[in-house]
Amino acid sequence: MELFAPKYYKDFKCIADRCRHSCCIGWEIDIDKASLEKYEKADGVYGDSIRQSIERGETPHFRLAEDERCPHLDGRGLCRIICNLGEEYLCDICREHPRFYNFSGGRGEAGIGLSCEEAARIILSSDDYGEIEKIGEIEEPENGEPLDFDAKESRSRIYGILSDRLVPYPERLQTIYEEFGVCPGDVSDGDWRELISSLEYLDESHRELLLSYTSDTSTPEGLSDILERALAYFVYRHLSPSRDGGEARASLGFALFCERLLCAVARAVPERAPEELAQIISEELEYSEENTEAVKLEFWF
Repeated sequence: MELFAPKYYKDFKCIADRCRHSCCIGWEIDIDKASLEKYEKADGVYGDSIRQSIERGETPHFRLAEDERCPHLDGRGLCRIICNLGEEYLCDICREHPRFYNFSGGRGEAGIGLSCEEAARIILSSDDYGEIEKIGEIEEPENGEPLDFDAKESRSRIYGILSDRLVPYPERLQTIYEEFGVCPGDVSDGDWRELISSLEYLDESHRELLLSYTSDTSTPEGLSDILERALAYFVYRHLSPSRDGGEARASLGFALFCERLLCAVARAVPERAPEELAQIISEELEYSEENTEAVKLEFWF
């Protein structure tokens, strides 16, 4: 199966010890079957160290150390597994993060996730989000079902509206709302804040930050381009794999909600970089299936 990705995808490379928000801290790191077998056979002192760090059970994972750090993250922010054994010993989740893959319309699509610091920098500084290029081949998912529904046409139309910078950004948003019949403002800000308050958070301090939400379409000066790119990303990641019209509507609603949430928190804390705020929204909403589904549910009815 052919694999495609936005043009900016090829620019991503992990910045390792230069990352200020390491994905090796605060996340449970599951170990896939093939990697577990490799760790069981690893020679030497570091092979023993890896085996001793594994929490076994239904889903094997690394036992996090103090401050929820991966036990193989050294004081410089480098991976000891890579330093001692090489990148080929990374488990799937470490090798692939922050990449994601969607399958629809008879092809695969790859992307990079906004929760990653370097990915956020690339995504929010790239105007070529609409240029989707073939980057190779990928195996078709074993349980993949052929789908008649294909959201790429809707995505292209949204990108066409978004990229027309002769039109003020709030007007571009309004056009999308009207053409697709999806608008975060159809739910009251009070109801949205109630939902936001009910979600589970990786960092409790983020709850108060996200409660600054408003669906107001006004946009702070200088933020329009970043919001445009962020919305294009959310659309690419969430609308693209939709299986039918109802799911497409809910997924577009999720994308539009996240865009307005980013605008609201950027307005509330202008001293913080939009890229950092986008990372927070991504890790708290996108990387929690329960939180994502809770937001999408508001657009099903």
